[in-house]
Amino acid sequence: MNDSMTLLSDNPIVVSIIGRPNVGKSTLFNRLIGKRRAITDPTPGVTRDLLPERWYLAGNPVTLVDSGGVKMEGRSLDEMVSARSLSLLERSDAIIFMMDCTEVTSEDLHLLEALRPYGDRMVLTVNKVDDPKREDLVWEFYGYGYERVVGISAAHGLGIDDLEEILLGMLDFEEIEQAEEEEATVKLAIMGKPNTGKSTLANLLVGKQISLVSDIAGTTRDVVSGSFVHKGTIFNVLDTAGIRRKSRVDEDVEYYSVNRAIRTIEEADVVFLVVDSAEGLADQDKKIARLIVRRGKGVIIVLNKIDLLSGVPNEMEAIKDRIRFLFPILNFAPVMMISALEEKGIEPLLDTAWSLYRQLHRRIETSQLNEALRTWGEEYPPPRGKEGHFKIYYGTQVSTNPVNFLLFVNRMKDFPASYLAYLTNKIRNELGFPQIPVEIDLKERRRSSSLNLRGSKPIQDRGEKREVVPPKRTGGKAVARSKGVKIGNKAAVEKARRRASKEQQQRKGRK
Repeated sequence: MNDSMTLLSDNPIVVSIIGRPNVGKSTLFNRLIGKRRAITDPTPGVTRDLLPERWYLAGNPVTLVDSGGVKMEGRSLDEMVSARSLSLLERSDAIIFMMDCTEVTSEDLHLLEALRPYGDRMVLTVNKVDDPKREDLVWEFYGYGYERVVGISAAHGLGIDDLEEILLGMLDFEEIEQAEEEEATVKLAIMGKPNTGKSTLANLLVGKQISLVSDIAGTTRDVVSGSFVHKGTIFNVLDTAGIRRKSRVDEDVEYYSVNRAIRTIEEADVVFLVVDSAEGLADQDKKIARLIVRRGKGVIIVLNKIDLLSGVPNEMEAIKDRIRFLFPILNFAPVMMISALEEKGIEPLLDTAWSLYRQLHRRIETSQLNEALRTWGEEYPPPRGKEGHFKIYYGTQVSTNPVNFLLFVNRMKDFPASYLAYLTNKIRNELGFPQIPVEIDLKERRRSSSLNLRGSKPIQDRGEKREVVPPKRTGGKAVARSKGVKIGNKAAVEKARRRASKEQQQRKGRK
């Protein structure tokens, strides 16, 4: 099996690009994968073979396949459309069918009919919409009866965001086999201030001395690593240099050690933030925590040296409560109490790390997320802003590890941070991410171009001109404006009539 077929067979999500020659399939293919992989040339039929490539759609790996242009002979589909190409359509989860906005040929029309059985998986993509004057040409393609139509310019990158948005709504990444979890290697980074027991913990986990242990703060300068197995799962430990306050970083060697430790966060899945339980949290711990949360990594606050505590009743609970009070940025993170020196609390710590790893790799089906968003919106609707109510149209999970969600809204400007916090808590508590950072990004959904087909709202009495009544001359005296009577207000009209009749009778009586 060649490399192309191997890539097709190894990846469960397949997106194929179909169309007649010279509609810009290879240009779009190169645009999406971000490199010049397919040959682009004005000569029709340059691409002849299936050309698969790994593509990351909002962080999700898929196989994007560029196919050869489909040709016609007479009234039938060209015989060069082999069983290989047809089998590609059968196994494609999404099909990008490309047409040229400037011309529709007989090949296009026959392909439109041939692809109709795949309509639920197809996006009719109208290419070469290179300037605003060509945008009106896209409307004609709605007449072919396909649900999804989008105008793009593959050469200039216009409309690519809209195409990706449509594909995200079509594909179900929940069904991807999570084979990597079966052979998962959990990467643990051990971080914290100097002399909190990080190296002692690392040596205990690995079962051998990979780091020097000393009472002298700053003994560890390089990032040292080792591996061990816990309950059938491989853990890789990265022991880092203790991160000091900037004012205390005097040596160049330690400066680079600190930078290296910070980069280790990027490589880790879960970070053990080791704190001396007797000393408690410091400002430097909070800075480390912000770095961890910003990168979306799992974090466990590890209170070490519990063997040195006084033993006062409820002392451990009091320390945990103080941590929560002083450390709101990590209100979701587990707090574990251990003694690395006496080997206490190690197994629960590793079990918690494994739980965080599973949460980091959890993916929520798009339909499940949107059902939840609808329910939460009914319980607590988005607030109203200066320009009206904020609205959430739909959302999708765009990545795991870090866990990131994308919500499409009517307005991004001044979207309430309090409502985002509400949604974050709901996602954590009800969708299975209780102990890890969750990031929510917003994207302003453009008004669907198909709505423009309805035309503008009719304006009542547009052709009628109101009679202009000149103002009364009062000789400069201030005159109160008469109170207007609403049309159709029968009670007010009748009241005014009775008042006028009564005044007339009174005048007659005086005479």
